[in-house]
Order: sequence, then structure tokens, then C-alpha cells
Amino acid sequence: MDLIFWRHAEAEDWTEGCDDMARVLTPRGEKQAKRMAGWLDRQLPDGARILCSPARRCEQTVLSLGRKYKLRNELAPDTTTDALLAATGWPNGKAVVLVVGHQPALGQAISLLLGLRQDSCPVRKGSLWWLRTRERDGDSQSVVLTVQSPELL
Repeated sequence: MDLIFWRHAEAEDWTEGCDDMARVLTPRGEKQAKRMAGWLDRQLPDGARILCSPARRCEQTVLSLGRKYKLRNELAPDTTTDALLAATGWPNGKAVVLVVGHQPALGQAISLLLGLRQDSCPVRKGSLWWLRTRERDGDSQSVVLTVQSPELL
């Protein structure tokens, strides 16, 4: 199974009293999303499942891809690693799954799946991590296929 973690692009800063779920992308974030979406559209197979946080900044990010997606409350900013991974069907799913979401949950899931010593790893705004699970000598392994940043595309 392939699992792709795409962090939403740069959004307006959070301020006291603002609705976090309604924050929108900045002009720079819109460019990041378009750049990454262009690359991702060339890589994703047609049958990929696309799951997105209901936060506006995530939906704006995934809209740049121009493919069908599902909003999932399990991917909201306050999600847990367990809820995020359960929503994707990891590791037993058969399809490629793209998740558009937030830190720290994305970094926590990546750290867990890769067996890193720290609880979380940084995931830059607008970037993605593409992981694959495989069986090797009777053990299940998670491997990194690529890490992409919109600034380098």
C-alpha cells in the first residue's frame, strides 16, 4: 500500500478569536499548492483515493489537484495518529491513498511508520511524503519513496 501525506500549503496565520477551520491559503500558499499538484497529478494513478481534512486551507490545497476527494473529519487539525491511519486503511489497503492534512499528525504518523526515535518529524507546508508498505523476509516494512517540496519543483 502506498500512503502519501500532503501538508496543506501556507495559510493565513491563526489569530486570537479566528475560526481555525476557516483559515484560507495565502497567495504564496496558492502557488505552492498548484506547483505540488502539477507534480502529483503526473505521479498519482487514476484509482488513488484522496482524503482531505475539512479545514478550508486543506480543501483549497487539494482543489488544485483537480481530482475527486472526500472530506474526512478524522483528518481535522486535532486528529490523532491512530484516527488518521485508521481513516486511510493503513497498512492493509490495496489502493494508493493521498491524505491532505495538518501538523503535527502527519509528522507523528510518518515518524511512527518509519520507526523514528522522535515522536514527530517536521513536514513543511505544501510538501509531501510518499511511503510504501512492503513485506520483506516475513516482516512488514515502511519505506520512503519520495519527499517533495513545492519550492524545488
